[in-house]
Amino acid sequence: MDQIEKAARFAELHVKGTPVVLYNAWDAGSAIAVAAAGAKAIATSSWAVAETQGYRDGEAIPLEFVYQIVSRIVETTYLPVTVDFEGGYGEDDTELAENITRLIALGVVGINFEDRVVKGSGLYEIDQQARRIAAIRTAAEQMGVDLFINARTDVFLGHTRDVRTGVVEVEARAKAYAAAGASGVFVPGLVDTAAIGWLAGNVKLPLNVMVKEGIPSNDRLAKLGVSRISYGAMPFGRAMSTVEELAKEAFL
Repeated sequence: MDQIEKAARFAELHVKGTPVVLYNAWDAGSAIAVAAAGAKAIATSSWAVAETQGYRDGEAIPLEFVYQIVSRIVETTYLPVTVDFEGGYGEDDTELAENITRLIALGVVGINFEDRVVKGSGLYEIDQQARRIAAIRTAAEQMGVDLFINARTDVFLGHTRDVRTGVVEVEARAKAYAAAGASGVFVPGLVDTAAIGWLAGNVKLPLNVMVKEGIPSNDRLAKLGVSRISYGAMPFGRAMSTVEELAKEAFL
C-alpha cells in the first residue's frame, strides 16, 4: 500500500464497537515486534519515545531526533503509522504546519495532537486549539494525504475531578475540533464507564481511550462503543521492567 491507501485503511479501522487496538511502540525494533504480534497499525507513545532516548516527555527530545526515529519505524513496517506528536512542537500556526508537513513526508498517516499547553500550563482555549487543528488539516491537504488527526484533550488529566463537568467540556471540545478538521477524539485519563459510553454515543468523532488501572476491559470498551484503544507508555514500562528483572538475574 502507498501512503494514501494506508491513510484510508487506518481511518477505516476506527469502527464503533470493534475498536482498533494500538499497542504503542517507541522505536523500529518495538514496532517490528508489535507488527509480528498481529497489529493492524503502529502507534508511537511520545513518553516512551522520549524515555528510551534518555529524555523526559513534553517535547524535551529534539524534533530532529523524533523525525529520525519515526523515519526508521515507517521504513521497517508495512503497516500504517500514527505518531504521538504532542503539541506539534510549535506555537505559531506556520511553524506547526511546517512540522506536520515534514512528518507526513516521512510516510506517517496519523497523529495524536493534544490541547495541553506543553511548554506552559493548562489547556488551550477551545477556539485557539481548533485553529491549530485547522492549520494541520490544511497542511495535510496540501500534501495530498488524509491525515488522521486524533485530537487529544487532557480534560481528565488533572484538569477536572468532576466527571459530569469534564464530559460537558470534552463534548464541547470534540464538536469544535471536528469542525476544524479532526478525525477522532482521544480522552486519556477517562475511566468512568458511564461517561465513556455516553461520549461514544453522543460525540461525532470516533472515541479513543487509553488503557490504565481502573478502566474497563477491552471487550467492555468495545460494547460501550469505543472506536480506538491505546496502551500509551504501558508497553515500554513493562518491557523495561522485564529487562531490569532479567538483568538482576544475570548479576546474581
